[in-house]
Amino acid sequence: MEFKNLKIEKDGLTAVVTIDRPTALNALDGETMMELIHAMSELEADDGVGAVVLTGAGKAFAAGADIAELSKMDGMQAREAAKLGQKAFSTIENLNKPVIAAVNGYALGGGLEAAMACDIRIASTRAKMGQPEVTLGATPGFGGTQRLPRLIGFGRAKEILLTGDPIDAATALSYGLVNKVVEPDELLGAAKEMAEKIASRGPAAIALVKSCVNKGAGTDVETGGALEADAFGICFGIGDAREGIEAFFEKRDPSWLRKRK
Repeated sequence: MEFKNLKIEKDGLTAVVTIDRPTALNALDGETMMELIHAMSELEADDGVGAVVLTGAGKAFAAGADIAELSKMDGMQAREAAKLGQKAFSTIENLNKPVIAAVNGYALGGGLEAAMACDIRIASTRAKMGQPEVTLGATPGFGGTQRLPRLIGFGRAKEILLTGDPIDAATALSYGLVNKVVEPDELLGAAKEMAEKIASRGPAAIALVKSCVNKGAGTDVETGGALEADAFGICFGIGDAREGIEAFFEKRDPSWLRKRK
């Protein structure tokens, strides 16, 4: 599928998805949200892709939702726009492959919400992150009130959400909002290096770990443990765990079963 607002480049087992609206600071309009849904669906079905890096063109990761588009909406239209954004970011969150956000600059509003839907976040020292919606008289619409407290705790999340003030990369790292901070010229390389490392692991195991963490976060430990036991059994049932163990003893790289029915 051809994309107007996204660029997709493949390097080894990694696909780099770049939000490409630099003149609008990669603002996330409805068209871009739909493209993200389609792009992630295509990458999920691509057996040659083991991990995804999401980033932005120019000086922004994504500066938020497209305010020009939102300014023309009534209440019902805004609600539908929020539901579309939530669907797009749920597609990222529930992808059967890891998604690493390379936060190269501004990640505000919808931009931060997109980054939070990713599994791992690596930020440039130039990154600025925040949820400024209340300064415009609105609430976050694409998952910010839900994912931010889960990532950094209620107190810090409420401060960011209620003041609308942005934080820098160092603060984001200290809060646990990002996993690592690197210099701008090292960002994409660091994200791709992590993506390739993860993609070299058992693909079924990676998908199942991600699923167990995501589903387990919304339930009790006993129910989550049952999900984990099922996943453990699947890894042995399909042969990947046996291959990994044999490769360990034979001191060779494992040959994973990448195609899934």
